[in-house]
Amino acid sequence: MKILIIGSGGREHAIVWKIKTFSDRYEIFAIPGNGGISFVGECLKKNLSNFEEVLNSAKEKNIDLIIVGPENPLSDGIVDFFESKKYKIFGPNKKAATLESSKCFAKEFMRKYGVPTADFEIAETFEEGIKIIEKRKIPYVIKYDGLAAGKGVKVIENKEEGEEYLEEIFINRIFKGEPKVVIEDCLTGKELSYLIFTDTKTYIPMVPAKDYKRVFDGDAGPNTGGMGCYSPPVYFNEELEKIIKERIVEPTLTGLHKENIDYRGVLYFGLMITEKGPYVLEYNVRFGDPETQVILPRMEGDLIEVIEGVIEGNLRKVKINWKEEKSLCVILASKGYPGEYEKGKEIKGIEKVKDVILFHAGTKVENGKILTDGGRVLGITGIDKDMKKLREKVYKAASIIEFEGKHYRKDIGEL
Repeated sequence: MKILIIGSGGREHAIVWKIKTFSDRYEIFAIPGNGGISFVGECLKKNLSNFEEVLNSAKEKNIDLIIVGPENPLSDGIVDFFESKKYKIFGPNKKAATLESSKCFAKEFMRKYGVPTADFEIAETFEEGIKIIEKRKIPYVIKYDGLAAGKGVKVIENKEEGEEYLEEIFINRIFKGEPKVVIEDCLTGKELSYLIFTDTKTYIPMVPAKDYKRVFDGDAGPNTGGMGCYSPPVYFNEELEKIIKERIVEPTLTGLHKENIDYRGVLYFGLMITEKGPYVLEYNVRFGDPETQVILPRMEGDLIEVIEGVIEGNLRKVKINWKEEKSLCVILASKGYPGEYEKGKEIKGIEKVKDVILFHAGTKVENGKILTDGGRVLGITGIDKDMKKLREKVYKAASIIEFEGKHYRKDIGEL
């Protein structure tokens, strides 16, 4: 079977790794891929936003199945496009992807179907936003409506900060899309990433994970796409999972059914576990990054069997077993990330690393050398029954790998 992976991050490398470790009979292609994927598959340098160009590559390589990693192509309708060309493609269609591409749509959907979420208001102009924040208690949260690579959410600690962020969004237009925001209460508690495979009719939960969004230790500094992750979180248990399924997952799937949204793919629930129970912070319509790097190493069996079950609407016939071991991922990032950073720095020491899995994100291979090519460069993932040993081996690997400006958090999985 020939499989085309859409995307270039650690998530996509983790998907490729999972497919290839199960069976060598799968032939991998990626658009655009990265340095790590290029060692086990063929990376095609095509324009992801040009679906005709992607289609030509799919025809040329006789692709049997397409797996979409990132949110942007999903929200642009890549699934609708390829389904119309009779291709098997994994991911929700454009209408379903609105759950992530519009925070306003998602919040109104949650309110309509009784999914617990923070109290909110929507502002479509700067003036509306100012009126709303004048009566909001500090702290509160402002979320840009559209896609912003995990950087469109800001916790507001004082009046000036709120006004400045609204000005950046509405006046300075720091994001590409139409300016629109959700202004909501700031929830406190413990964050949890809960992902499911679903074909709308049924669902299979994945093992949960805890993501670290801030760039520095102790959750300091600006938000990133994620600096590390571990699974399962210590505060997760069967009772909490039962509540998540009954109050959040099932009402969401009921809502999708009532809205005639045919959702086939991964649905990600970004949760805050408060004193009053779990609340939804956001929906994502694909595998999380770096959550995928800790979830898939704990999964047994064939990922492709699950993916085909989702696409064909036969998920009820599929069973997934999960390893008991814990998993942990630490991200090595470029200096300056999530702001401006330099590329093209040589990465050394990879061959000295043992007993962990290396997931490439922002890397490329040139003249036999592996170079940095993004903000998040590598994800180092380990698996072990003992959390202390797990952290030791992952952080040992993090200290061995070197590139100029290397930065990583030292507190991932610290209990």
